[in-house]
Amino acid sequence: MAGGRIRARIRRSHLYTFSCLRPSATEEGPHSIEGPGYSRIVHCNQPLMHKKKPLNYRSNYISTTKYNFLTFLPKALYEQFHRVANLYFLGAAIVSVTPLSPFSAVSMIAPLAFVVGLSMAKEALEDWRRFMQDMKVNTRKVKVHKEEGIFGNKSWQKVQVGDVLKVEKDQFFPADLLLLSSSYEDGICYVETMNLDGETNLKVKRALEVTLPLDDDEAFKNFTGTIKCEDPNPSLYTFVGNLEYERQVYPLDPSQILLRDSKLRNTAFVYGVVIFTGHDSKVMQNATKSPSKRSRIERKMDYIIYVLFSLLLVISLMSSIGFAVKTKFYMPDWWYLQPQSTDDYYNPEKPVVSGVTHLVTALMLYGYLIPISLYVSIEVVKVLQATFINQDIQMYDEETGNPAQARTSNLNEELGQVDTILSDKTGTLTCNQMDFLRCSIAGTAYGVRSSEVELAAAQQMAIDLEDQDVERSTVSRQKGKQQEIELETVVTSKDEKNYKSPIKGFSFEDSRIMKGNWLKEPKADIIKLFFRTLAICHTAIPELNEETGSYTYEAESPDEGAFLVAAREFGFEFFKRTQSSVFIHERYSSSGQPIEREFKILNMLEFTSKRKRMTVIVRDEDGQILLLCKGADSIIFDRLSKNGRMYEEDTTRHLNEYGEAGLRTLALAYRKLEESEYSAWNNEFQKAKTSIGADRETMLEKVADMMERELILIGATAVEDKLQKGVPQCIDKLAQAGLKIWVLTGDKMETAINIGYACSLLRQGMKQICITAISSDAKETALLFVTDQVVKENILMQITNASQMIKLEKDPHAAFALIIDGKTLAYALGDDMKQQFLGLAVDCASVICCRVSPKQKALVTRLVKEGTGKTTLAIGDGANDVGMIQEADIGVGISGVEGCNGQ
Repeated sequence: MAGGRIRARIRRSHLYTFSCLRPSATEEGPHSIEGPGYSRIVHCNQPLMHKKKPLNYRSNYISTTKYNFLTFLPKALYEQFHRVANLYFLGAAIVSVTPLSPFSAVSMIAPLAFVVGLSMAKEALEDWRRFMQDMKVNTRKVKVHKEEGIFGNKSWQKVQVGDVLKVEKDQFFPADLLLLSSSYEDGICYVETMNLDGETNLKVKRALEVTLPLDDDEAFKNFTGTIKCEDPNPSLYTFVGNLEYERQVYPLDPSQILLRDSKLRNTAFVYGVVIFTGHDSKVMQNATKSPSKRSRIERKMDYIIYVLFSLLLVISLMSSIGFAVKTKFYMPDWWYLQPQSTDDYYNPEKPVVSGVTHLVTALMLYGYLIPISLYVSIEVVKVLQATFINQDIQMYDEETGNPAQARTSNLNEELGQVDTILSDKTGTLTCNQMDFLRCSIAGTAYGVRSSEVELAAAQQMAIDLEDQDVERSTVSRQKGKQQEIELETVVTSKDEKNYKSPIKGFSFEDSRIMKGNWLKEPKADIIKLFFRTLAICHTAIPELNEETGSYTYEAESPDEGAFLVAAREFGFEFFKRTQSSVFIHERYSSSGQPIEREFKILNMLEFTSKRKRMTVIVRDEDGQILLLCKGADSIIFDRLSKNGRMYEEDTTRHLNEYGEAGLRTLALAYRKLEESEYSAWNNEFQKAKTSIGADRETMLEKVADMMERELILIGATAVEDKLQKGVPQCIDKLAQAGLKIWVLTGDKMETAINIGYACSLLRQGMKQICITAISSDAKETALLFVTDQVVKENILMQITNASQMIKLEKDPHAAFALIIDGKTLAYALGDDMKQQFLGLAVDCASVICCRVSPKQKALVTRLVKEGTGKTTLAIGDGANDVGMIQEADIGVGISGVEGCNGQ
């Protein structure tokens, strides 16, 4: 954070009253740690005790190399003699030292040694580069408690189980740690897990209350404790263990565990004790060994070698048979060769032996039919290709300073054989950096700027129309030009095409509500409540930028950060959070003077993927209790009261428009609570919170759901996830090269289609085929099987008709695009329909699958790879894309997706 400074001593435990509960001995008893898989014992602050058996845990040194000094020679030789040609030449080299050889042994051994040596040298070079990358990690420094409350720097590879570490802001965790305390008084910290699961959202971790006093170096002078927990395993999201501290036993869960390769964010420092080190850590347990992959060309070469060897064998057999016949019937007449005193190789009485020995000699003599030089050429080309990739200036990322790195050159040529590309949208085609662009408040739409999707789609339509005009008559061409001018006017109006927002996260433009003009609007009170909801309903931390004097925000998601920036620009600046309150600086008021307001946080019900909403209950300065809620429009609309649907129709229309513009939307609602009503609910909530048992979370959700009812709709937000730079041009060139491109996304169909136009995936004039399932009330009827059968038949009929339409198309330049949603895809991927679906999809130039689940992404990728038998490339950036990446022939993980090692 440029010029930023964290507000370090903020107590936050009262803010997290749901789904982020701090375990304590009074609420939950210790785990039963016994039996196989639960044998690990860690003596806190006593690392030397773990060097003795039976503990003797692994060091923190990690290695991702394929070889080491001892295994290089045997493993590398094993790899080289997987090749058929090398096996043949090895056999020939062995025979060359016998009398059967028609030439010297050197002429056979030298080429083989050269080829194998060159390939092994290449493997050694690539493995050396992996070793150097490992060493950069192993030699990183971290502060470790030495003795008497003194911390000193130590390299990661020397960190031991039981060490107490002090990790500072923006540093990676060197091992799996138990969080003891942090710079915040209540022991919370924010962690970025991008390298583990690809997610950019910050995760909240919190220490046990009993270890909170351990908040400075001196506190660890006499600190001891014992951790009994599960053995090393690859599960990133589970942990079972107990902490024995001061003669008490406290249960541990994943919310106290800091995993290796995650980064500390928005927290000055944390203290933690090492539990798992090196290859015992969860991230390394998930890492796969560097695989030895063989490209299609190499496998094809083996097939060619088999053919050539068969031809060589036939030639040699013919030669050997002829030699055996000559030896038996003609050699006795050749008195000058003295056949009566010859050896077995030329004995007329043993023609079979002579033929067999001659076969061996012929195989060697004609062996140059198999080109050993071909392997040399390919190895040299692969090394040069990897060098060019590493030095390619076009693949250098200026923002991070990272060049492209070809960790292995075995699959270089596969990139040139890719037939189908399957890509995620968010974070891959788009930046995953949100900009507040439009909003709907009290049924009125605000925001006049066009989204990048609209601009790019309009520009693409103009280009396509211009291409069509070339083949039209003069009159039609003039009309086309007029349409083109109109479209270009849309694109370039107000210099939007070249406009760059000076405020990160805020691209809104509408004079009606900017600079305090919202006070003049007819529904100013609702607009004010809308802005306050943006400024209050969140879990972010403000950070003062000393250079600019304004506040920036560390939020758990980019959407939340964009909302806070928008609230700030509208005049409602969130600037302070204390033990139980948030403070808002309201720049505009009816009195004309800026006002600082305090809102006391009573309860906070956090956003989860299951709830799809977030709620905060606050008490304003007038004593009024307000429930403020934001979430998915379908969830919010289902919870509106009869009197709260005044703006539902207009807001729904605006949400559809935002979706068509490629924007991400959320709905906002509120509810006023009476003191007695809130007190009764809060008593129930506290009972559920302090209950003991596995159903505690279920009870909490049920109680929370009781309160999140009878809401009144305020409006909706629309944020833009901008396209990555150069995406439309890249996709356009890939399409021209004949590659088929599939986009698999969880967005609505309207949003996906508009993103498709913006990315050049869909073009004007391209014929769209939309496959959708007919509406079904199967859940409300007893004829569930019959209804499903009808839906299947309808989808199959749509696929059959679309395939027939493509076959009957007479225009050789016609292009088709297939669009299908997740509900329909669930049927299309069935065993009785998937081949027909694949046949249709392969005939289309572009395919968009919207509203798909992570599992469906993986199933689609597997279907394409196995069904077409051609090379597939999958690109993703999050945990939802791991299955897709693993299923493809070539997987590209952006932002360090877990599961992409060696792809």
